[in-house]
Amino acid sequence: MAEEIIHVVMLPWSAFGHLMPFLKLSIALAKEGVHVSYISTPKNIQRLPKLPSNLSHLIDLVEIPLPSLNTNLLPKDAEATMDIPFDKNQYLEEAYDRLQHPVRKLVSNWLPSWIICDYNPHWIVEIAQEFHVKLIYYSVVSAATLVFLGPPSNTMKSRFSLESLTSPPKWVTFPSSVAYKRNEAVGFFNSVHQETGYEVSGIERLVKVICAAKAVICCSCYEIEGEYLNLYEKLVGKPVIPIGLLPVETPQREKLYGSESGAGSENAIFEWLDKQATKSVVFVGFGSECKLSKEQVLEIAYGIEVSKLPFLWGLRKPDWACNDQDFLPIGFSERTYERGLVCMGWIPQQEILAHSSIGGSLFHSGWGSAIETLQFGNNLVVLPFIVDQPLNARLLVDKGLAIEVKRNEDGTFTRYEIAKSLRHAMVLEEGEELRAKTREAAAIVGNLKLHQDHYIAEFVKFLKDGIKKET
Repeated sequence: MAEEIIHVVMLPWSAFGHLMPFLKLSIALAKEGVHVSYISTPKNIQRLPKLPSNLSHLIDLVEIPLPSLNTNLLPKDAEATMDIPFDKNQYLEEAYDRLQHPVRKLVSNWLPSWIICDYNPHWIVEIAQEFHVKLIYYSVVSAATLVFLGPPSNTMKSRFSLESLTSPPKWVTFPSSVAYKRNEAVGFFNSVHQETGYEVSGIERLVKVICAAKAVICCSCYEIEGEYLNLYEKLVGKPVIPIGLLPVETPQREKLYGSESGAGSENAIFEWLDKQATKSVVFVGFGSECKLSKEQVLEIAYGIEVSKLPFLWGLRKPDWACNDQDFLPIGFSERTYERGLVCMGWIPQQEILAHSSIGGSLFHSGWGSAIETLQFGNNLVVLPFIVDQPLNARLLVDKGLAIEVKRNEDGTFTRYEIAKSLRHAMVLEEGEELRAKTREAAAIVGNLKLHQDHYIAEFVKFLKDGIKKET
């Protein structure tokens, strides 16, 4: 008798730092013969990379139109956090919650084996219970971040005081620096305790989903975060399953991701990279979610210039800029054109990071970006800004895998600290230990066989065993 095909529904939050990890997991599961229905809104699905042709029959990208709100609250074409300023997120959340009715209808028709969901759709708990479908919470943040947040409970929110946020929690009994600095703690504290007028807070959503889930899965592995994974399983009292780091196969130039950039500009990028020395270039990129101020952009630019290192800067025009030129220092392009390239708009980041001339990366220390960068043996220089980024930065520094740009007590930073950190990571003798550890980590992070054949295979076994227990 043929083995029954597992059908998994994926339900990510509408932020690309969540949509992409859910897609990567979908592809990894499809490689093991799992049928995946990936649910999101039309614009988000259109912006995803193309599926591998040999797996497309196992992955259904299911589009559900995002219910509209008053355009004063949420612009008509906004479907992800990258489309709106941070203070509009609550309205995207409100529109997203209205997806529960079409999602309920789909679940009732499909009756899938499992639902793998994000922290945000708290309403999926009742849908899963109504149709007797097992639920798994997929955390796209590091295990260290989960441990810092602690065991889920109704008192979780009240546990976060400014004092508690600035030191590792009492349940962490091994050496750790994973905590916020004072200025970062203020931002996190305000976001947690802010009254939005909306019925369910982010922490309440997280607690509800984790408590209802049969297991928690993390984009992590024991080789990098073993102590945090083991501790979090004790804290939540249910299986905590690392699914590996989901490294990408080394991208080929003819398989560029995305469609927002012309082939001519992409060719120019790689023609320039081809001329640079091996491991000599710093990639600078802060993604689409990180909204840098004018002062921050200027200090980063001057820091790159002072470092004297070759660089490739992927930059999106900030909301406050009038055009593509008026937000860089006057004369910056002319002074650095022989050793640097500034690329506006979308760029094929994975392929750039995989290029042999890239040796380091200055970035926000988002977990997905850290994995991508480490996979190709590039040295990490971290400049964290929001949410889990500071916690990831401390984790990576603790592991000897990053150097963090020093900030002033008020959170500002200078061009000199940017330049100092870049040179430490890339060329100075005192950075050799960092570079050696990075090479060691790359052998783990980039080990496709380890992450697919071990971690994903073990997770699929868990899914199958869960189905067998029912029958």
